[in-house]
Amino acid sequence: MNTQGKQKHVIIFEPSGRSGRLSEGKTILEAAQELGVDLQNVCGGQAQCGKCKVMIVEGTLQQHDIASSVKNLSSMGEAEKKFFGDQKQSNGWRLACQARIQGDVAVFVPDESRADRQIIAKDPGQRTIDLKPAVKRYCLELIPADLDDLTAAWERLKAALREKFGLTNLKTDYKVLCNLYKAIKRGEWKVTATVWMDTEVVDIKPGFTERHCGLALDVGTTTVAAYLCDLDTGEVLATESMVNPQVVYGEDVMSRITYTMVHPGGLKAVNKAITQGINHMIRDICHQARISEKEIVDLAWVGNTCMHHLFLTVDPEPLGQSPFVPVVHHSFDVKARDLGLIVSAGAYVHLLPIIAGFVGADTVGVLIAEAPQNFEETVLIIDVGTNGELVLGSREKLICASCATGPAFEGATIKHGMRAAPGAIEIVRIDPVTQEVKFKVIGKTGWNTGQKGIQAKGICGSGIIDAVAEMFSARVLEKSGRFVSGLDTPRLRLTDDGPVFVIAWPHETASHQEIVICQRDVRAVQLAKGAIYAAARLMMQQLNVTQLDKVILAGAFGSFIDKKSAATLGMFPDCDLENVQAVGNAAGDGARIALLNTDKREEANRMAREVAYLELTTSPDFQNEFVNAMHFPE
Repeated sequence: MNTQGKQKHVIIFEPSGRSGRLSEGKTILEAAQELGVDLQNVCGGQAQCGKCKVMIVEGTLQQHDIASSVKNLSSMGEAEKKFFGDQKQSNGWRLACQARIQGDVAVFVPDESRADRQIIAKDPGQRTIDLKPAVKRYCLELIPADLDDLTAAWERLKAALREKFGLTNLKTDYKVLCNLYKAIKRGEWKVTATVWMDTEVVDIKPGFTERHCGLALDVGTTTVAAYLCDLDTGEVLATESMVNPQVVYGEDVMSRITYTMVHPGGLKAVNKAITQGINHMIRDICHQARISEKEIVDLAWVGNTCMHHLFLTVDPEPLGQSPFVPVVHHSFDVKARDLGLIVSAGAYVHLLPIIAGFVGADTVGVLIAEAPQNFEETVLIIDVGTNGELVLGSREKLICASCATGPAFEGATIKHGMRAAPGAIEIVRIDPVTQEVKFKVIGKTGWNTGQKGIQAKGICGSGIIDAVAEMFSARVLEKSGRFVSGLDTPRLRLTDDGPVFVIAWPHETASHQEIVICQRDVRAVQLAKGAIYAAARLMMQQLNVTQLDKVILAGAFGSFIDKKSAATLGMFPDCDLENVQAVGNAAGDGARIALLNTDKREEANRMAREVAYLELTTSPDFQNEFVNAMHFPE
């Protein structure tokens, strides 16, 4: 279609964050190709494969200053309708190859529609966990009813559990009652009862089943991870991860809170996004393990306070204004079906406790996984993500805080930033004498200097940290973060938008356009690392600590950070690099521990109340510390 001279509209793709102004009449698929967004396109845009499904966000997106609507696209034709039921049609789903742009739109690309899925390091840690799950299986052979014994099925089951296993005062979930007789009949009076906390029968299966499963969930602002576990052995049967589909409503927690406050039905929309996303993960993870979704009989959940409230459809407004008090602190259990999850009807979700308005159950998960309360030496734990959560201390005392690092570490807000997906530059090295650059790309082996067709698509968070740290070490950047003027290298040049430093030349990229780091990118990194450093300094002052003995980088992103680059930038106060380690997704490990051991659930409640909380937004010294931390250290 000839689009020359036509009106242009804003289109934004999430979760990649890519955006641009494109001519009216282009398809979403054409826009994706132009902006470097990877979308499946098996049939060549003929509406035959249905692989390019996308969801259009409805409402005003203040962070982008646009009003997005499915009405800003061409109407859906018959060829497209066959891929969607009535519900998906009404919820804004379209085929990218068929929907033509007629106004501003924000587009969410689900995992299954991406040609290259994001690499999310959410693998479970190697931890020894004592098994004491909340649910247990009890296999029973019941005495058949006859005219001489007319005891009802539930009373018969309850009596058998009392006599054989000593379980008293049992109650049952009403969904169990609905299927109890059918299970007994199919099992020929042999059944397996699943009992939660020795108080409630939450599932009944015919015959003697050999396995029952639980699911640990870590819901982050940007990424979500799930761990399917065998509750008898503790084995991780399968893992799954995805980008949090709520990113279309804002990259950070405050944006999402604001969205729920200013849009009628906003809370319901944001909740629906995460519920649907988790259900999609449940289907995938069960398919991996070759089990039914209904075999998941218990769940444990961690996430920050905002994610907690949005998952429960609890109004998050109090989190968006001083004094930032959550609706609930303590852990609690809620039926999974009440949250819309497609697991066993009687299953509970155990949500770990919250510490404060911006330090949530994910930090509590880190506490029970890393156990800093048992350390003799002073340790600083940094859970690096869109929000930075920090814990400092030892067995003497622990203090925690949260700071907004922004999405720069995830590749967003960076000129050529992208998520950690194939094609992303993930490691950068710069010669301090010649300022020449070599880099590695996700999905490729070796450095760019040793192969042709490297085809870099952008630069992800770990690459951004490397690039800025290396630019400083190579004297491309001053301590203030400004570019050094008059440097004799073709990689540093002045553009209409200010100075840029070329990381990848056009022949090294998939788009045949250079990938650069600009002044705005450097500032975004400075803001993020400055917030973390300032928070750590204030926490050290609170505990009268002058030196760190150990630094632990937690979180999926923390696994990729080069600790030398992080230290060069000044992401954390001085610590011997030998004592800086990355532990992976400690919050997810904490969720898994809570799933498999109820004693740890009690420990989590205790730790959440014992750890002190430092509210940085009201600290009179934070701004000064933050400004000082913006500079790169010597």
